[in-house]
Amino acid sequence: MRQAIARKLKRDNDLAVDAEAEIVISAGTTGAFAATLTALFNPGDGVLLLEPYYGYHLNTLLLQGLEPQFLTLAPPAFSLEESALDAAVKPNTRALVICTPSNPSGKIFSTEELAIVERIARKHNLLVISDEIYEYITYDGRRHISPASTPGLAERTVSIMGFSKTFSITGWRLGYAVAKPDLAKAINLVNDLLYVCAPSPLQYGVAAGLNAPADYFAKLRNEYQRKRDIICDGLAAAGMAPFIPQGAYYVLADIAHFGYPDAKTAALALLEQSGVASVPGSAFYQGREGDGLVRFCFAKDDQTLHEAVHRLGKFRPA
Repeated sequence: MRQAIARKLKRDNDLAVDAEAEIVISAGTTGAFAATLTALFNPGDGVLLLEPYYGYHLNTLLLQGLEPQFLTLAPPAFSLEESALDAAVKPNTRALVICTPSNPSGKIFSTEELAIVERIARKHNLLVISDEIYEYITYDGRRHISPASTPGLAERTVSIMGFSKTFSITGWRLGYAVAKPDLAKAINLVNDLLYVCAPSPLQYGVAAGLNAPADYFAKLRNEYQRKRDIICDGLAAAGMAPFIPQGAYYVLADIAHFGYPDAKTAALALLEQSGVASVPGSAFYQGREGDGLVRFCFAKDDQTLHEAVHRLGKFRPA
C-alpha cells in the first residue's frame, strides 16, 4: 500500500517520497492527525487554526493539552494575508493547520497563499499540518495543490490524506501521513501505540483503488460539481447567500439578514420548518463571526438535493 501511495503522490501531488521511510498508514486521517499531534508537540504548545476551522482539529488539540490559536479568514474568498498570518503567530506557536480543500468553506489555497505559508513558517520555524482529505473533489477546473509541493515546505510539512471521501468508504478507517523520515518515525511510533495498525485486509482494496483510471477522478469531480450547483442555486433562490465552494462537498450560506439572534437558532428554525438539517456556522468559529452562517452538506443523491431545495424555497423566517 505504501508503494501504491508513493506512486500516487508522485503522479497527483508532485511529491517524491520514500515509501518505506516517509509514509505512515493510519486509522483514517483522524488517526493520522491525532498521532501527529501526540508525536510532535508538548502540552502548552500553540497550534494555529484558520477560521472557519474543522471541529475535529480543534477538539483534538484540546484533548492533547495544546493551545489552539486562531486567524479568521473573511468570506467570501477566505483569502490568506501575509501580515495577518505573521501577526497571529505567538511566542509559543509551533505549527499551522491547513485544510485544503477546506471543510467547511470549500476554499482551495492557491500557490501564492502557500508561498505566504512557507515564508511565515520559515520565519517562525513552524511545522505545517495539511489536511487534504478532499484533494480529488475540486471544481471549475481548479487543481489541488499539496502544501508540501511548495518549495521550502516539504521538510517542515506533515501531509495528511485519506481515501474515505474519494472512494466513499468512510467506515474503512484508512488514511496516512506523509513527512520527512525523522517526523514520520515519531508519528509511526505513536500510531502503533494508539491503533496498532489500520485494517490490513482493506488496504488491498485501497491500493487497487489508487490505480483507478483518470476518468474515475474526473467523474467524481463532475458529479460533485453538479450537486454543488443544485444546492447553491437552490440556496440563492431561497434568499440565502451561498459562498460558492471551490472544493469539498460543503457550502456555507449567509443567513444573517433573516434576523435570528444566532446561527443555532437559525439552523433549528430551518430544521423545524423545512426538515432540512444544517450546521450552525458558530461551530466553526471561536467568536461571533459564524453567527450569521449555516453549513450544508451536499454529498447526497440528486433526488434528495432537489427535495431539499424545494423545501428551503418554502422557508420563511419567523
